Amino acid sequence: MGEVRVRCAVLLLAALALASRLGAGEAEALRLSERLAALHLPFGTVLDPVLEDGRPAAYTRCGDSALWTGHYLAGESFRYSVTRSEAALEAVRTALAGLRALVDVTGRDLLARCLIPEDSPFAPGILSEEATHGHFCGAAGERAYFWVGNTSRDQYLGVFFGLGVAHELVDVPDVRDAVRLLVARLLDRLMKDNWAVVLPDGRVSTVFWGRADQQLGLLQIGRRVAPERYGSVYRNYRFWYASSVAAPLAWEALDPHNSYFKFNLAAINLYHLLRWEDSSYYKWWYERGYEAWRRATAGHGNAHFNLVARAVEGPRGDRDAETRLLLEEWLNRPLTDEYLDWRGKYPSCFQEDRACAPLPVLERIRTDFLWQRSPFLLYGGGTGRIEGAGIDYILPYWMARYYGVL
Repeated sequence: MGEVRVRCAVLLLAALALASRLGAGEAEALRLSERLAALHLPFGTVLDPVLEDGRPAAYTRCGDSALWTGHYLAGESFRYSVTRSEAALEAVRTALAGLRALVDVTGRDLLARCLIPEDSPFAPGILSEEATHGHFCGAAGERAYFWVGNTSRDQYLGVFFGLGVAHELVDVPDVRDAVRLLVARLLDRLMKDNWAVVLPDGRVSTVFWGRADQQLGLLQIGRRVAPERYGSVYRNYRFWYASSVAAPLAWEALDPHNSYFKFNLAAINLYHLLRWEDSSYYKWWYERGYEAWRRATAGHGNAHFNLVARAVEGPRGDRDAETRLLLEEWLNRPLTDEYLDWRGKYPSCFQEDRACAPLPVLERIRTDFLWQRSPFLLYGGGTGRIEGAGIDYILPYWMARYYGVL
Protein backbone atom coordinates (compact mmCIF):
# COMPACT_ATOMS: atom_id res chain seq x y z
CA MET A 1 0.00 0.00 0.00
CA GLY A 2 2.87 2.37 0.86
CA GLU A 3 4.49 1.71 -2.52
CA VAL A 4 1.24 2.56 -4.31
CA ARG A 5 1.01 5.84 -2.41
CA VAL A 6 4.58 6.73 -3.32
CA ARG A 7 3.89 5.99 -6.98
CA CYS A 8 0.75 8.11 -6.92
CA ALA A 9 2.65 10.95 -5.26
CA VAL A 10 5.39 10.80 -7.90
CA LEU A 11 2.84 10.82 -10.72
CA LEU A 12 1.00 13.73 -9.13
CA LEU A 13 4.20 15.74 -8.79
CA ALA A 14 5.12 14.99 -12.41
CA ALA A 15 1.67 16.06 -13.57
CA LEU A 16 1.87 19.28 -11.54
CA ALA A 17 5.33 20.03 -12.94
CA LEU A 18 4.10 19.44 -16.50
CA ALA A 19 1.03 21.61 -15.92
CA SER A 20 3.27 24.34 -14.53
CA ARG A 21 5.50 24.25 -17.61
CA LEU A 22 2.49 24.23 -19.95
CA GLY A 23 1.02 27.14 -18.01
CA ALA A 24 4.28 29.05 -18.30
CA GLY A 25 4.33 28.39 -22.05
CA GLU A 26 0.84 29.72 -22.58
CA ALA A 27 1.48 32.72 -20.37
CA GLU A 28 4.59 33.55 -22.40
CA ALA A 29 2.75 33.15 -25.71
CA LEU A 30 0.02 35.52 -24.52
CA ARG A 31 2.55 37.99 -23.13
CA LEU A 32 4.44 38.00 -26.42
CA SER A 33 1.23 38.65 -28.36
CA GLU A 34 0.43 41.60 -26.12
CA ARG A 35 3.93 43.02 -26.43
CA LEU A 36 3.95 42.52 -30.19
CA ALA A 37 0.69 44.43 -30.51
CA ALA A 38 2.05 47.23 -28.33
CA LEU A 39 5.56 47.62 -29.79
CA HIS A 40 5.91 45.77 -33.09
CA LEU A 41 2.97 47.06 -35.16
CA PRO A 42 3.72 50.78 -35.39
CA PHE A 43 2.15 51.06 -38.86
CA GLY A 44 0.01 47.91 -38.85
CA THR A 45 2.63 45.37 -39.97
CA VAL A 46 5.41 43.66 -38.04
CA LEU A 47 8.58 45.70 -37.48
CA ASP A 48 11.19 45.37 -34.76
CA PRO A 49 12.02 48.29 -32.45
CA VAL A 50 15.52 49.52 -31.68
CA LEU A 51 15.21 50.11 -27.95
CA GLU A 52 16.62 52.95 -25.93
CA ASP A 53 15.76 52.97 -22.21
CA GLY A 54 13.10 50.39 -22.99
CA ARG A 55 11.36 52.54 -25.61
CA PRO A 56 11.55 52.46 -29.44
CA ALA A 57 14.15 54.90 -30.70
CA ALA A 58 13.86 53.56 -34.25
CA TYR A 59 12.37 50.66 -36.21
CA THR A 60 14.20 48.09 -38.31
CA ARG A 61 13.79 44.88 -40.36
CA CYS A 62 11.25 46.57 -42.61
CA GLY A 63 12.36 44.47 -45.58
CA ASP A 64 10.76 41.32 -44.17
CA SER A 65 7.67 42.95 -42.66
CA ALA A 66 5.25 41.24 -45.07
CA LEU A 67 6.82 37.84 -44.42
CA TRP A 68 6.55 38.08 -40.64
CA THR A 69 3.11 39.66 -40.70
CA GLY A 70 2.00 36.56 -42.60
CA HIS A 71 3.58 34.32 -39.94
CA TYR A 72 1.95 36.45 -37.24
CA LEU A 73 -1.43 36.01 -38.91
CA ALA A 74 -0.88 32.24 -38.96
CA GLY A 75 0.11 32.13 -35.29
CA GLU A 76 -2.89 34.15 -34.14
CA SER A 77 -5.19 32.04 -36.34
CA PHE A 78 -3.95 28.89 -34.61
CA ARG A 79 -4.46 30.65 -31.28
CA TYR A 80 -8.04 31.55 -32.22
CA SER A 81 -8.78 27.98 -33.25
CA VAL A 82 -7.53 26.68 -29.89
CA THR A 83 -8.96 29.35 -27.57
CA ARG A 84 -11.77 31.08 -29.49
CA SER A 85 -10.69 34.24 -27.68
CA GLU A 86 -11.76 37.69 -28.81
CA ALA A 87 -8.18 38.90 -28.35
CA ALA A 88 -6.94 36.34 -30.86
CA LEU A 89 -9.68 37.26 -33.33
CA GLU A 90 -8.77 40.93 -32.99
CA ALA A 91 -5.13 40.08 -33.67
CA VAL A 92 -6.18 38.14 -36.81
CA ARG A 93 -8.14 41.14 -38.05
CA THR A 94 -5.25 43.49 -37.29
CA ALA A 95 -2.80 41.34 -39.25
CA LEU A 96 -5.22 41.10 -42.18
CA ALA A 97 -5.67 44.87 -42.20
CA GLY A 98 -1.89 45.27 -42.28
CA LEU A 99 -1.56 42.87 -45.21
CA ARG A 100 -4.34 44.62 -47.08
CA ALA A 101 -2.51 47.93 -46.59
CA LEU A 102 0.65 46.37 -48.06
CA VAL A 103 -1.35 45.61 -51.21
CA ASP A 104 -3.44 48.79 -51.33
CA VAL A 105 -0.43 51.08 -51.02
CA THR A 106 1.16 49.83 -54.26
CA GLY A 107 -1.90 50.86 -56.29
CA ARG A 108 -1.58 47.81 -58.56
CA ASP A 109 -2.24 44.72 -56.42
CA LEU A 110 1.45 44.15 -55.82
CA LEU A 111 2.78 43.30 -52.39
CA ALA A 112 5.01 45.85 -50.66
CA ARG A 113 7.73 44.71 -48.30
CA CYS A 114 6.55 47.30 -45.77
CA LEU A 115 4.97 50.73 -45.56
CA ILE A 116 5.76 53.82 -43.47
CA PRO A 117 3.59 56.94 -43.10
CA GLU A 118 5.20 59.86 -44.89
CA ASP A 119 4.92 61.98 -41.75
CA SER A 120 6.46 59.38 -39.41
CA PRO A 121 9.65 60.47 -37.63
CA PHE A 122 10.91 56.91 -38.17
CA ALA A 123 10.61 57.16 -41.98
CA PRO A 124 14.09 58.61 -42.79
CA GLY A 125 15.91 55.92 -40.81
CA ILE A 126 13.87 53.06 -42.26
CA LEU A 127 14.20 54.30 -45.85
CA SER A 128 17.95 54.74 -45.41
CA GLU A 129 18.28 51.18 -44.13
CA GLU A 130 16.19 49.84 -47.03
CA ALA A 131 17.84 52.01 -49.70
CA THR A 132 19.01 48.99 -51.71
CA HIS A 133 15.38 47.93 -52.18
CA GLY A 134 14.16 51.36 -53.20
CA HIS A 135 10.88 52.98 -52.23
CA PHE A 136 7.76 54.44 -53.81
CA CYS A 137 4.93 56.72 -52.68
CA GLY A 138 1.36 55.55 -52.32
CA ALA A 139 -1.75 55.71 -50.20
CA ALA A 140 -3.76 53.29 -48.09
CA GLY A 141 -7.06 54.54 -46.77
CA GLU A 142 -6.77 58.26 -46.20
CA ARG A 143 -3.06 58.27 -45.41
CA ALA A 144 0.04 58.82 -47.55
CA TYR A 145 2.84 56.28 -47.23
CA PHE A 146 6.27 55.40 -48.46
CA TRP A 147 6.46 51.75 -49.40
CA VAL A 148 9.53 49.59 -49.88
CA GLY A 149 9.73 47.61 -53.11
CA ASN A 150 12.02 45.00 -54.65
CA THR A 151 9.57 42.50 -53.17
CA SER A 152 10.86 38.94 -53.01
CA ARG A 153 9.19 35.54 -53.30
CA ASP A 154 9.81 35.17 -49.55
CA GLN A 155 7.30 37.91 -48.82
CA TYR A 156 4.62 36.39 -51.03
CA LEU A 157 5.07 32.92 -49.56
CA GLY A 158 4.88 34.25 -46.00
CA VAL A 159 1.70 36.21 -46.72
CA PHE A 160 -0.01 33.30 -48.49
CA PHE A 161 0.93 30.98 -45.62
CA GLY A 162 -0.85 33.27 -43.18
CA LEU A 163 -3.85 33.71 -45.47
CA GLY A 164 -4.21 29.97 -45.93
CA VAL A 165 -4.11 29.26 -42.19
CA ALA A 166 -6.57 32.08 -41.45
CA HIS A 167 -9.03 30.79 -44.04
CA GLU A 168 -8.86 27.26 -42.69
CA LEU A 169 -9.04 28.00 -38.97
CA VAL A 170 -10.95 31.26 -38.51
CA ASP A 171 -14.52 30.52 -39.52
CA VAL A 172 -15.69 34.12 -39.25
CA PRO A 173 -17.36 35.65 -42.34
CA ASP A 174 -15.48 38.96 -42.45
CA VAL A 175 -12.14 37.16 -42.04
CA ARG A 176 -12.96 34.66 -44.79
CA ASP A 177 -14.03 37.52 -47.08
CA ALA A 178 -10.85 39.49 -46.41
CA VAL A 179 -8.67 36.44 -47.08
CA ARG A 180 -10.50 35.62 -50.32
CA LEU A 181 -10.14 39.16 -51.63
CA LEU A 182 -6.42 39.41 -50.83
CA VAL A 183 -5.63 36.02 -52.35
CA ALA A 184 -7.49 36.96 -55.53
CA ARG A 185 -5.80 40.35 -55.88
CA LEU A 186 -2.30 38.97 -55.40
CA LEU A 187 -2.76 35.83 -57.50
CA ASP A 188 -4.47 37.61 -60.38
CA ARG A 189 -1.64 40.14 -60.60
CA LEU A 190 1.06 37.46 -60.46
CA MET A 191 -0.55 35.43 -63.23
CA LYS A 192 -1.26 38.51 -65.32
CA ASP A 193 2.45 39.34 -65.16
CA ASN A 194 3.48 35.76 -65.97
CA TRP A 195 4.56 34.98 -62.39
CA ALA A 196 6.85 38.01 -62.21
CA VAL A 197 6.71 40.82 -59.64
CA VAL A 198 6.75 43.97 -61.77
CA LEU A 199 7.29 47.23 -59.91
CA PRO A 200 5.62 50.54 -60.90
CA ASP A 201 8.78 51.69 -62.70
CA GLY A 202 8.78 48.55 -64.86
CA ARG A 203 11.58 46.73 -63.05
CA VAL A 204 11.10 43.05 -62.23
CA SER A 205 12.07 42.38 -58.61
CA THR A 206 11.64 38.60 -58.70
CA VAL A 207 10.07 35.77 -60.67
CA PHE A 208 8.54 32.43 -59.76
CA TRP A 209 9.91 30.82 -62.92
CA GLY A 210 11.41 27.41 -62.33
CA ARG A 211 9.60 27.08 -58.99
CA ALA A 212 6.69 24.78 -59.79
CA ASP A 213 6.48 24.00 -56.06
CA GLN A 214 5.79 27.64 -55.21
CA GLN A 215 3.41 28.36 -58.09
CA LEU A 216 1.39 25.27 -57.18
CA GLY A 217 1.51 26.17 -53.49
CA LEU A 218 -0.02 29.59 -54.12
CA LEU A 219 -2.61 28.17 -56.51
CA GLN A 220 -3.49 25.44 -54.00
CA ILE A 221 -4.45 28.16 -51.55
CA GLY A 222 -6.28 30.01 -54.32
CA ARG A 223 -8.42 27.00 -55.20
CA ARG A 224 -9.27 26.40 -51.55
CA VAL A 225 -10.46 29.95 -50.86
CA ALA A 226 -12.04 30.51 -54.30
CA PRO A 227 -12.54 27.13 -56.03
CA GLU A 228 -14.75 28.54 -58.79
CA ARG A 229 -12.01 30.99 -59.73
CA TYR A 230 -8.84 28.93 -59.39
CA GLY A 231 -9.91 25.29 -59.34
CA SER A 232 -9.43 24.64 -63.06
CA VAL A 233 -6.29 26.80 -63.15
CA TYR A 234 -4.73 24.74 -60.36
CA ARG A 235 -5.67 21.44 -61.98
CA ASN A 236 -4.11 22.54 -65.27
CA TYR A 237 -0.86 23.61 -63.58
CA ARG A 238 -0.85 20.42 -61.55
CA PHE A 239 -1.13 18.30 -64.70
CA TRP A 240 1.86 19.96 -66.33
CA TYR A 241 4.14 20.79 -63.40
CA ALA A 242 3.58 18.38 -60.47
CA SER A 243 6.51 16.23 -61.57
CA SER A 244 8.79 19.31 -61.34
CA VAL A 245 8.05 20.02 -57.67
CA ALA A 246 10.85 17.93 -56.16
CA ALA A 247 13.80 19.18 -58.23
CA PRO A 248 14.34 22.65 -56.67
CA LEU A 249 13.73 21.29 -53.17
CA ALA A 250 16.26 18.50 -53.68
CA TRP A 251 18.79 21.02 -55.01
CA GLU A 252 18.35 23.27 -51.97
CA ALA A 253 18.70 20.28 -49.66
CA LEU A 254 22.28 19.73 -50.83
CA ASP A 255 23.43 22.62 -48.62
CA PRO A 256 21.93 22.36 -45.11
CA HIS A 257 23.62 25.53 -43.77
CA ASN A 258 23.87 28.45 -46.20
CA SER A 259 20.75 30.49 -47.07
CA TYR A 260 18.93 28.50 -44.41
CA PHE A 261 15.80 30.63 -44.78
CA LYS A 262 15.07 28.58 -47.93
CA PHE A 263 13.99 25.71 -45.68
CA ASN A 264 11.43 27.88 -43.91
CA LEU A 265 10.00 28.94 -47.27
CA ALA A 266 9.76 25.29 -48.30
CA ALA A 267 8.04 24.41 -45.01
CA ILE A 268 5.34 27.06 -45.21
CA ASN A 269 4.69 26.31 -48.88
CA LEU A 270 4.51 22.52 -48.45
CA TYR A 271 2.20 22.91 -45.44
CA HIS A 272 -0.78 23.71 -47.65
CA LEU A 273 0.36 22.13 -50.91
CA LEU A 274 0.54 18.63 -49.39
CA ARG A 275 -2.26 18.72 -46.84
CA TRP A 276 -4.85 20.04 -49.29
CA GLU A 277 -3.99 17.79 -52.23
CA ASP A 278 -6.92 15.51 -53.09
CA SER A 279 -5.23 13.32 -55.72
CA SER A 280 -3.02 10.48 -54.52
CA TYR A 281 -1.16 10.55 -57.84
CA TYR A 282 -0.15 14.21 -57.63
CA LYS A 283 0.41 14.01 -53.91
CA TRP A 284 3.03 11.33 -54.59
CA TRP A 285 5.00 13.83 -56.64
CA TYR A 286 4.70 16.49 -53.92
CA GLU A 287 5.86 14.01 -51.31
CA ARG A 288 9.13 13.53 -53.19
CA GLY A 289 9.88 17.21 -52.64
CA TYR A 290 8.75 17.05 -49.02
CA GLU A 291 11.03 14.08 -48.35
CA ALA A 292 14.05 15.96 -49.73
CA TRP A 293 13.26 18.92 -47.46
CA ARG A 294 12.66 16.74 -44.42
CA ARG A 295 15.81 14.65 -44.88
CA ALA A 296 17.83 17.86 -44.91
CA THR A 297 16.26 19.33 -41.75
CA ALA A 298 15.02 16.46 -39.54
CA GLY A 299 18.07 16.47 -37.26
CA HIS A 300 18.26 20.25 -36.82
CA GLY A 301 16.28 20.64 -33.60
CA ASN A 302 13.70 22.87 -35.29
CA ALA A 303 10.35 23.12 -33.52
CA HIS A 304 8.64 24.91 -36.39
CA PHE A 305 9.71 22.32 -38.96
CA ASN A 306 8.75 19.51 -36.58
CA LEU A 307 5.23 20.92 -36.42
CA VAL A 308 4.94 21.12 -40.18
CA ALA A 309 6.03 17.46 -40.18
CA ARG A 310 3.38 16.73 -37.53
CA ALA A 311 0.73 18.32 -39.74
CA VAL A 312 1.80 16.35 -42.81
CA GLU A 313 2.81 12.98 -41.31
CA GLY A 314 0.72 12.75 -38.16
CA PRO A 315 1.85 12.01 -34.56
CA ARG A 316 5.25 10.53 -33.76
CA GLY A 317 6.39 10.19 -30.16
CA ASP A 318 10.10 11.01 -30.41
CA ARG A 319 9.64 13.98 -32.74
CA ASP A 320 6.78 15.44 -30.71
CA ALA A 321 8.73 15.02 -27.46
CA GLU A 322 11.65 16.89 -29.05
CA THR A 323 9.28 19.68 -30.10
CA ARG A 324 8.07 20.11 -26.52
CA LEU A 325 11.65 20.30 -25.29
CA LEU A 326 12.68 22.81 -27.97
CA LEU A 327 9.77 25.10 -27.12
CA GLU A 328 10.61 24.91 -23.44
CA GLU A 329 14.23 25.79 -24.20
CA TRP A 330 13.11 28.78 -26.29
CA LEU A 331 11.63 30.33 -23.15
CA ASN A 332 15.17 30.89 -21.84
CA ARG A 333 16.25 32.94 -24.85
CA PRO A 334 16.31 36.75 -24.73
CA LEU A 335 14.34 38.67 -27.33
CA THR A 336 17.17 41.11 -28.03
CA ASP A 337 19.96 40.59 -30.56
CA GLU A 338 23.15 40.34 -28.50
CA TYR A 339 26.21 39.34 -30.51
CA LEU A 340 27.40 35.79 -29.90
CA ASP A 341 30.60 34.05 -30.98
CA TRP A 342 31.03 30.36 -30.18
CA ARG A 343 34.22 29.80 -32.17
CA GLY A 344 36.61 28.03 -29.87
CA LYS A 345 33.82 26.50 -27.81
CA TYR A 346 32.32 24.42 -30.62
CA PRO A 347 34.40 22.91 -33.45
CA SER A 348 33.68 24.07 -36.99
CA CYS A 349 33.20 21.84 -40.03
CA PHE A 350 33.58 22.80 -43.71
CA GLN A 351 33.19 26.55 -43.03
CA GLU A 352 34.42 28.95 -40.34
CA ASP A 353 30.89 29.86 -39.31
CA ARG A 354 29.48 26.32 -39.36
CA ALA A 355 29.47 24.07 -36.31
CA CYS A 356 29.69 20.32 -36.75
CA ALA A 357 26.37 19.75 -34.97
CA PRO A 358 23.33 21.92 -34.21
CA LEU A 359 23.86 24.25 -31.26
CA PRO A 360 21.58 24.17 -28.20
CA VAL A 361 18.54 26.43 -28.65
CA LEU A 362 19.68 28.74 -25.86
CA GLU A 363 23.02 29.38 -27.59
CA ARG A 364 21.77 29.84 -31.15
CA ILE A 365 22.33 33.22 -32.75
CA ARG A 366 19.82 35.92 -31.78
CA THR A 367 17.68 36.76 -34.78
CA ASP A 368 14.23 37.70 -36.04
CA PHE A 369 12.81 34.18 -36.38
CA LEU A 370 14.97 31.48 -34.83
CA TRP A 371 13.71 28.62 -36.98
CA GLN A 372 14.78 30.21 -40.26
CA ARG A 373 18.43 30.57 -39.16
CA SER A 374 20.96 27.78 -39.43
CA PRO A 375 21.32 25.91 -36.13
CA PHE A 376 24.99 25.44 -37.06
CA LEU A 377 25.77 29.17 -37.12
CA LEU A 378 28.71 29.88 -34.83
CA TYR A 379 28.63 33.66 -34.63
CA GLY A 380 26.36 36.59 -35.37
CA GLY A 381 23.90 39.02 -33.86
CA GLY A 382 23.89 42.75 -33.24
CA THR A 383 24.27 45.29 -30.46
CA GLY A 384 21.57 43.92 -28.19
CA ARG A 385 19.19 46.81 -28.88
CA ILE A 386 16.85 45.24 -31.46
CA GLU A 387 13.95 43.33 -29.93
CA GLY A 388 12.49 40.40 -31.85
CA ALA A 389 8.72 40.05 -32.11
CA GLY A 390 8.60 36.55 -30.60
CA ILE A 391 6.70 35.08 -33.55
CA ASP A 392 9.17 32.20 -33.41
CA TYR A 393 7.44 31.19 -30.18
CA ILE A 394 3.87 32.39 -30.82
CA LEU A 395 3.49 30.41 -34.05
CA PRO A 396 4.96 27.02 -33.04
CA TYR A 397 3.40 27.19 -29.57
CA TRP A 398 -0.14 27.55 -30.89
CA MET A 399 0.55 25.05 -33.67
CA ALA A 400 1.66 22.60 -31.00
CA ARG A 401 -1.55 23.21 -29.07
CA TYR A 402 -3.68 22.84 -32.20
CA TYR A 403 -2.03 19.56 -33.22
CA GLY A 404 -2.07 18.08 -29.73
CA VAL A 405 1.71 18.10 -29.28
CA LEU A 406 1.16 20.21 -26.15
